Amino acid sequence: METVRVELPSALLRAANLEGRNLSQEAAQLLALELYREDKVSLECAAELCQTPLAAFMDFAAKHGVPPLRYSPEDLDEERRSTDRLKA
Repeated sequence: METVRVELPSALLRAANLEGRNLSQEAAQLLALELYREDKVSLECAAELCQTPLAAFMDFAAKHGVPPLRYSPEDLDEERRSTDRLKA
């Protein structure tokens, strides 16, 4: 995989409490998470982009306040209709 080098101010890393970690992996996960949060990629694609197993990325998303599974009110209504049809 092709990589790109990025320079970040050390004050930013301190503020984000990212010093002493695997910064490249953490930054990749955060960027992938933001792409997912903005609906630019699917959850699976985000996990692939940051080379993280899907289950681990789901945990990462949840720890950062991003629901790994999105279930809209419309989805819930559709599930209810489907359930009602099955009961009939």
